[in-house]
Amino acid sequence: MADMKLPLLSESIVEEKYRDFKNVSDANSCVDNDGNFQRTGNLWTAGGHIITAVIGSGILSLAWCMAQLGWIAGIAAMLIFSAITYYTSCLLADCYRSGHPTKGKRNPSYIDAVRANLGKKQIWLCGLVQYTSLYGAAIGYTITASLSMVAIGRSNCFHKNGHDALCDFSNNNFTILFGFVEMILSQIPNFDQVWWLSIAAAIMSFTYATIGLGLAVAQVVDNREIKGSLGGVSIGAIGEAEKVWVVFQALGDIAFAYSFSVVLIEIQDTLKSPPAENITMKRASLFGVSITTVFYILCACFGYAAFGNNAPENLLTSFGFYEPYWLIDFGNACVAFHLLGAYQVYCQPVFAFIEQWFSYKCPNSRFINDQYGVHIPFYGMYNINFFRLIWRTAFVVSTTSLAILFPFFNDVLGILGAMNFWPLTVYFPVEMYIAHSKIQRWTTRWIFLQTLSFVCFLVSLTAAVGSIEGVVESLKVRNATG
Repeated sequence: MADMKLPLLSESIVEEKYRDFKNVSDANSCVDNDGNFQRTGNLWTAGGHIITAVIGSGILSLAWCMAQLGWIAGIAAMLIFSAITYYTSCLLADCYRSGHPTKGKRNPSYIDAVRANLGKKQIWLCGLVQYTSLYGAAIGYTITASLSMVAIGRSNCFHKNGHDALCDFSNNNFTILFGFVEMILSQIPNFDQVWWLSIAAAIMSFTYATIGLGLAVAQVVDNREIKGSLGGVSIGAIGEAEKVWVVFQALGDIAFAYSFSVVLIEIQDTLKSPPAENITMKRASLFGVSITTVFYILCACFGYAAFGNNAPENLLTSFGFYEPYWLIDFGNACVAFHLLGAYQVYCQPVFAFIEQWFSYKCPNSRFINDQYGVHIPFYGMYNINFFRLIWRTAFVVSTTSLAILFPFFNDVLGILGAMNFWPLTVYFPVEMYIAHSKIQRWTTRWIFLQTLSFVCFLVSLTAAVGSIEGVVESLKVRNATG
């Protein structure tokens, strides 16, 4: 996070990707003017990355969020969060290049954009928030994937032994299994090479969202009534203080469901031009946010209509549905597969930053910079770097360990949503855009942007407080039950 300029690609790296070229000078002709390989992304690959990042585990908690907020506030909250997310993503997209929108210097990462627009003073704050948020997302995805894998075992158990059977499975083994697979996937060298995993994961996200929606619609038809109320769970049912906490937590869960700004610049850096990257990114953001908002509202509304104020925390793992068990199994398998890809979309920027920083600080270290060819059956030649192998493995081990210690779905999502929403989705994009566009203080637009930022800060603060209180209560319950 220190002020640094990363060197151009080394000859060894260029040769690694362009082995078919006769010499390094020919290979270097295939890099952009900033020393990186030519970008090949387009509207559809960017849209795939966005949908993979946005439609995730958060969609499964939205029916529960509706139950806490009620019909009016629940739908309004999702529409407001989607509008703010799209608006600030457009502001952020304009900050990808400094100066000229098509020929200006690229800022390939979120931190680079902060450095270029806000200066050195805010780099440390941005880096701390961004990479903590990405690390937290990895923990949240590990928790959710393990719960989905556990749900498959429980679903089969309920189908075989009846819905009242004691079908308890430990999350730990499945958490470790997910972590082991991520150790392997994390050795993919860079973000640009996970596009195929991102597209496949996006398909999985649509699949399980559709399954959850279909099951909720079927339940509404079977009930022959629409459940729920205008105000959600009543104060008389849970107590005044608890009502406040769950409303705050629901706001955090919704915020988490829309968070992708943390990787927006990194996604934009994969785009080819022309057209200008900010134009393509705005279109991809509109496409991604619009599609996900439609899915979110449908899943939330039908889930709430099906179960009313008793909506489960997770539509597929909390067993609001038992049959058809095979469809629930398939939906949970899609969740787990999707999160394999989403984990990489969120963590590859962390991997790249740490590795580039160490390479910059230790340019002569063979341990950090050298790569060694290893032949892998059914894959071919893979260039292994020992620093990358050890550092990425340690990262996955740490996220897996914390997921085992704090396996609380809704509470963790709420904290992550609060961490993401104001600082990364609103504050930095607003401040960078003001600096980038040279908006004068106390003008109408400056006042609007600052008011938006302050209101969103209050929302994030309340969401964080409610979710932390939820974690504390969950720990008390777990300790009490052994």
